[in-house]
Amino acid sequence: MTSANLGMAHTSSRAAILDVIRAAGTISRVELTRATGLTGATISTVVRRLINEGLVLEIGRAESTGGKPRMLLQLDPTARFAIGVHLDHAGITYVVSNLGGAIVTRWRKPGAGSDSPAEVVARIVREIDGMIARTGIDRSRVLGLGVVSPGPITAAVGMVLTPPTMESWTEFPLAEALEDGVGVPVLLDNDATASAVGEYWAGGIEPTSAFAALYMGTGIGAGVLVNGTVYRGASSNSGEIGHICVDIDGPPCWCGSRGCVEILAGPVAVVAAARAAGLDVGPAERPVSESFAAVARAALRGEPAAAAILQRSARYLAVAAHSLANIMDLDLVVLTGPSFALAGSLYLPAVENLLGTAFFARQSHPVRVTISTNASDSAAVGAAALVLQSELAPRQSGARLQAELGPEPIPVQGRGSVVGSLG
Repeated sequence: MTSANLGMAHTSSRAAILDVIRAAGTISRVELTRATGLTGATISTVVRRLINEGLVLEIGRAESTGGKPRMLLQLDPTARFAIGVHLDHAGITYVVSNLGGAIVTRWRKPGAGSDSPAEVVARIVREIDGMIARTGIDRSRVLGLGVVSPGPITAAVGMVLTPPTMESWTEFPLAEALEDGVGVPVLLDNDATASAVGEYWAGGIEPTSAFAALYMGTGIGAGVLVNGTVYRGASSNSGEIGHICVDIDGPPCWCGSRGCVEILAGPVAVVAAARAAGLDVGPAERPVSESFAAVARAALRGEPAAAAILQRSARYLAVAAHSLANIMDLDLVVLTGPSFALAGSLYLPAVENLLGTAFFARQSHPVRVTISTNASDSAAVGAAALVLQSELAPRQSGARLQAELGPEPIPVQGRGSVVGSLG
């Protein structure tokens, strides 16, 4: 990607400059000119405004290389904050992140369970209020709230196709209810896409990369970013690699297809296989996440039956990763999500091996595979990053979207914009 294209990928020169400063950590004005393709005059004007807004700091001069030492710039991490919430049946994870994407605080509470959506929303509002009060953050500096959950999601009606454990959430107006309760703008997205944005915002990933975050919680999905822009597809629901069919005569999946990767190799399938093999994974009413953790611990201890079950799951997951890498020509795959936080080291070799030997473009470039450093909380971290990127470094959409969705994370329709809180 050329420097000129990097600037054009954003919705404004301000966004392009902020995004490059974020990615670089520290950078001079001259380096910003080279990286963005913008003129020196534009860089000077925009940087001055960003400093006046309190978003960017001058932190001193670089070492001299013969001329006048260059002044270095970086984001002021305490200038703005974002709240991220990962809503799932098994648990609700909250994070507050600063402008640089670093986590200020995190909190995990019981999941949605069998409570009604209205009851859960009321609980979320109380818990967010308590979290802000405990951290002492100036509420006026909170840009907004990002909320992510499994499965397809839209602005107008929230979740439109839910896993069996969250059927009561289908078409519940989640964003509107939360904005009314918390009093800040709300963005919705799915957990896998959010995890990818979180990796990009805080993980030091280059703006010119093509990478995917493979997310495994109780289900399997992926988020894809190309040149820093989320690839969303026609309805903002791309990356559903858990529903790639790998056995046309396989068992029916909740999505309506058969033989999907998720139904054959996801955490639910792993737990069922372990129980059938006589492994102790707890009673049937135990949450899938806890039973999967028991299988992972047994495999890491070297118990052959548990290891074999997870190796089989890893081979299926590797096929899904291979398919996505071939279609999108990826150069990086990040394994993330609560299940990979527990068992990522058992899945990593299978994914690396298949991509190393069968990736179509391997003669042109390799595909690097890593495990996220925030794997257990990556969806909530990504939810906060959605707010940061949407408001501070918005990018043009990488795919055609339905008019109601907009080019990036999904705001409440007809309600306030997060941009207004920048001031």
